[in-house]
Amino acid sequence: MTRKKPKLQVVAGKRMGAKPAKAARQPARVENPRPAPPTVSGRWMLTAIAAALAGAAICAWGVLCLLFWQGSWQLLYHPSSKVARTPASRGIPFSPIGFDTTASGQPRLSGWWIPAATDGRESRYTFLYLHGKNGNLGDTVDHLAELHAAGVNLFAIDYRGYGQSEFDHPTESRWLEDAGAALQYLTETRHIDPGTIVLDGRDLGADLALEFAASHSELAGAVLESPIEDPVSAIFTDARADLVPARLLVRDRYDLNAPAAALRIPSLWFLPFPKNDANGPGQNPAIFQEVSARKMFVWLPPGRRQIKNFSDELSRWLDDLQAH
Repeated sequence: MTRKKPKLQVVAGKRMGAKPAKAARQPARVENPRPAPPTVSGRWMLTAIAAALAGAAICAWGVLCLLFWQGSWQLLYHPSSKVARTPASRGIPFSPIGFDTTASGQPRLSGWWIPAATDGRESRYTFLYLHGKNGNLGDTVDHLAELHAAGVNLFAIDYRGYGQSEFDHPTESRWLEDAGAALQYLTETRHIDPGTIVLDGRDLGADLALEFAASHSELAGAVLESPIEDPVSAIFTDARADLVPARLLVRDRYDLNAPAAALRIPSLWFLPFPKNDANGPGQNPAIFQEVSARKMFVWLPPGRRQIKNFSDELSRWLDDLQAH
């Protein structure tokens, strides 16, 4: 008798009696933890803030130094561009002169040529006139009339930044360059003998004339009217100069002692009486004593006598200059 094989029953889609299939091995899932946010220490924050403030302070100080360097010249020099008067207002013939031309042919500097009167007793001399730190040539007309009355030729100039000359910030070095250009005009364009040229400076122009004369011993002489002792103190004593290294930023010095000691041509010095001493000082100023070359010093008394005293002393000095 044969036995029947049992039938396989299928339950819910699976065959009964079949070996269960091994479950597929799934890879293990690893959770990446989120990193903790960085923290900044309070000390680092304070250091960063201090560094930022220091950097801002240095930048501000640098800007202050730059502004002082660019504008400090205005504490000493006070130029004006409008020329309100000319020698014609005093009935004196003159010729406006443009000189020291650029490569394009434009003159950098302007001046006035005032010839001596036909009966000028000192017409052999030509005065190169250097005005002071204020205004321009228009403010010197009355004084130029006094010099013209002495019978000399006159060449008066405006520095760069003054009057009708080219605009530029005035400095000691530029003033020296402008004086050099004026001398070159007289000697090379007008063919005037340097031995007959007299420098005449007034106010800060006298400081310039002394410095320029010290390096030009070929000239006839120098007239120094009221030179200013230590003019750059106007810059260095300003309250803003205490905030910056002013003496490193400003190169102007106008030191009178060195050029006075180096002067080798005759000089005539004019100074007004001190305001607090009606009888004049007891001795000549120290700067005058530095000069070893032939020299003459005149205290100008106050009042109306000053003009006549100036003219008389100037004529006497010129006579003595011609005699030598």
